[in-house]
Amino acid sequence: MTTAESGELLGGGAAGLAFHEATKVYPGRSTPAVSTLTLEIPASEICVLIGPSGSGKTTAMQMVNRLIPMTSGDVTIDGRSISSLDQTELRRGIGYVFQQIGLFPHMTVEANIGTVPRLLGWPKERVRARARELLELVGLDPEEDLRRYPSQFSGGQQQRIGVARAMAADQPLMLMDEPFGAVDPIARDRLQDDFLRLHAEVPKTVVFVTHDIDEAIKMGNRIAILRDGELVQYDTPDHILAEPANEFVADFVGADRGLKRLRVWTLSDLELEPAGEGAARPTAREDTSLLDALSMMLVEGAERVTVVDASGAPKGTVTLETVTRLIGPEKRAVGV
Repeated sequence: MTTAESGELLGGGAAGLAFHEATKVYPGRSTPAVSTLTLEIPASEICVLIGPSGSGKTTAMQMVNRLIPMTSGDVTIDGRSISSLDQTELRRGIGYVFQQIGLFPHMTVEANIGTVPRLLGWPKERVRARARELLELVGLDPEEDLRRYPSQFSGGQQQRIGVARAMAADQPLMLMDEPFGAVDPIARDRLQDDFLRLHAEVPKTVVFVTHDIDEAIKMGNRIAILRDGELVQYDTPDHILAEPANEFVADFVGADRGLKRLRVWTLSDLELEPAGEGAARPTAREDTSLLDALSMMLVEGAERVTVVDASGAPKGTVTLETVTRLIGPEKRAVGV
């Protein structure tokens, strides 16, 4: 690969990713670990790979950086086959976040974050500036934390540093394998929220592996459900919950899929009724999920919630009836 080609791959922003009948057959196995996987992930979107144990989700992800070689088929980045890219440059052009984090314990936070930029030949001053920028972005204090070591942080903080390291060279792709599975549920929820905020600020194309359907619904722009190495359904979370492809998908997403759909929508997706004079309680920001709004009304015994903007000004109201009417197949939030 030439320097120019490498620079294109390692450039900022995001890159479209596509699997073209990608297949992996291990010697001695009668069935493929991944069979003719074909799907397209638009640039800047998060695609969640999910399925039962042995479904091929991790194998599919590891084919992207050629950690696992394909038996046949192809994977392309912005239309370019990964087989045409230098393996080292390919891997340096991808950010990685794994469950076990993988921070180097003998290296400071600054050195950990700067691992790939140093390999790319960045000057020391640029590496330090990038580390400071990213620490602040993930909610840590550059003044206090830059020279500390991983053992001096909690598990959730270490995972934040891992995310910062994955973004250090501004790679267009990120691979995330059960990235928040090793932390407690409260920290996990916060890390998910933090990553979605970061992704909105600095969009990347993300392949995200999980076994948790609730996490998939929350994190994914699109979800690919795999079973025995085959793609069963690939769609938005809302469409998968509304119209499962078959009985396996319906069972996999759960009998409460109607309630799960309310996590996909926010109050801003609804046509609001006039607020009238004064903001009735309870109130909720327009980015509140419908599930949280429903819970709020049920807990407080209210028939409606007042929707407010970021400054707290009322924008309108949503009734309990409107929200519960959405729980069902083929319903859509906008215009109901």
